[in-house]
Amino acid sequence: MIDFHVDKGGAEPAYAQLVRQVREGMRLGLLVAGDQLPTVREVVASCVVNPSTVLKAYRELELSGLVEARQGAGTFVSGSLGSADPHAMARLRLRLANWLAEAREAGLEAEDMQALFGSVVAESSMTERGRGASA
Repeated sequence: MIDFHVDKGGAEPAYAQLVRQVREGMRLGLLVAGDQLPTVREVVASCVVNPSTVLKAYRELELSGLVEARQGAGTFVSGSLGSADPHAMARLRLRLANWLAEAREAGLEAEDMQALFGSVVAESSMTERGRGASA
């Protein structure tokens, strides 16, 4: 089961943080079809958020076809995201963790690392689009 965390000081709304965490869990293979999400009451207690916040997140996930609410039983993962090999994901995650440790040793802060990672992803996407246009 997923453990939600909400950063109340962040710019991202609490419901969007919950949605993102479910989607990330699905992409990483931590959540698969049939897994039950925590109850609204459990999320409210652990994250200290309003029940309507959790309901909004679960509703958005349901409208996206990623989860289904079962009356009296709870909310369950019903879809999937990503198709990467779990072993490849685990290897890449380990390499990324090592990179993060190296970045911290070099004095980078979390925002520095996010900016660096985002710029490389953006550059890679532009390169891929360029290759697709010339093919």
